[in-house]
Amino acid sequence: MACPGVLALLTMSSSPTGPVTGPILILDAICDGRMQLAALFLAPKGFPVPPVEAEGIIHPPENLADYTEISVHRARFTLPADRPSAYFWNGQSFQVAGGFCGGMRMAYASCNGEEQGDLDRDANERNAMWARMGEEHGRAPFSLLLHGGDQVYADEVTDGHPLSRNWPDRLPRDPSREDLADLRDHLRERFMQRYLAVYAAPEFAWIAARVPSLMQWDDHDICDGWGSLRRSRTYSPVGQTLFAAAREAALLFQHGCTDGDLPPRFADPEGTHLGWSVEAPGLRLLAPDLRSERSRRRVMARGGWRMLKAAAEADAPGRTFILSSVPLLGPRLSLLELLMVMTPRMQKYEDDLRDQWQSRAHRASWRRMLRLVRDMAARPEQEVTAVSGEIHLATRGEMTLGGGKTLHQLVASGIAHRAPPRAWAKVLGMLSWLGDAPLKGHPIRIRKIPGQAGRYAAERNYLILERSGSTWSAAWDFEISGKSPPLPL
Repeated sequence: MACPGVLALLTMSSSPTGPVTGPILILDAICDGRMQLAALFLAPKGFPVPPVEAEGIIHPPENLADYTEISVHRARFTLPADRPSAYFWNGQSFQVAGGFCGGMRMAYASCNGEEQGDLDRDANERNAMWARMGEEHGRAPFSLLLHGGDQVYADEVTDGHPLSRNWPDRLPRDPSREDLADLRDHLRERFMQRYLAVYAAPEFAWIAARVPSLMQWDDHDICDGWGSLRRSRTYSPVGQTLFAAAREAALLFQHGCTDGDLPPRFADPEGTHLGWSVEAPGLRLLAPDLRSERSRRRVMARGGWRMLKAAAEADAPGRTFILSSVPLLGPRLSLLELLMVMTPRMQKYEDDLRDQWQSRAHRASWRRMLRLVRDMAARPEQEVTAVSGEIHLATRGEMTLGGGKTLHQLVASGIAHRAPPRAWAKVLGMLSWLGDAPLKGHPIRIRKIPGQAGRYAAERNYLILERSGSTWSAAWDFEISGKSPPLPL
């Protein structure tokens, strides 16, 4: 696959910023009624990046990392969380909605790319839904942009190096330290090129400069099926080098930070896992890390479960949105999984099903997670909603929690990944008729999105979450059928 040159990518943005890509606005935390923000910039090495000005205070960017041709810079500053405001950079004013103390809107997107040839796609086609989101923001501003996983599709970063070109099918037995160091340098550059290509796209860059982002990674931010691959692959020297390069890139480009510098929303300051939470009046966003600690037999390890247990035991009046990068509620997949294992042609898809909470391998973990969600929702004045991506389709589900409460699962996927065949959506829809009840007395049902004929919608899409007073609603914006009627939550 041909990859655009790095300096060429730096000139792709439509904003008059010269060779600088950015600002990409990231929410570090909300504290004392203020948004703690990071503005990320990618610039040629040695190029002076202008400072950010917010409320009359100048914030010079600091260098976070260097690559062969570019450097990554970050400026941290604060703005009011409860009202609209603006910051200034390079002669431009960037309006920020705020609104975390009252009526507000959030956008949720996932699967920003494709496994093969993503950088070779027609840019207008690839980024059409980002343009739609920008138009929607112009009509009614978003306070926050939630990224539910697969911000980049890094499956091709292993190409072009002798140690990783056959990943994960064949691996070298005993690579030398020198060769692994060379692989690390190769992967660092390739990950950077992926993020740069995505962030330089004008449709994405426009909204990312005006709406703070919160991101959660999934497998394609590392490689297809990371954590569901064989242990001999993920724990090999090549596998660990790949994970380390992907993690460094995720910290830099998704969170605007480095090791030892994680913002306060992260549950583990050491970054053993990358789970985080953000709280505002009447709102909690909870994003467990379902990749750092994953293996073929577990979804999370001690650190991730400790984070969720603490969240379940804490009072958080209002609405908690759990960002589960893979859907928390879904159809019974064990029959499909068994069929794939027994059919040689289908075995290559086994990892895709093992990625899911509903996999036979994760049944106990799934029950544990659902019990925590049930306990969370049982606390006074708390409601819980799950939002997810990953499956390249849109759908929704419900699970009764008791006490008159319902767990809503909202799935929006993907923003750039083209939809799979409608036949696949119909297969999943038929499978959902079986229902499931991993927790006794709490049946799961897959429901139709308002305005859709089937339970799964095979169109590119993103999700709109809106609060009016103390009530929330959800709507999907579909590429072909348009915006769905609002769904009360």
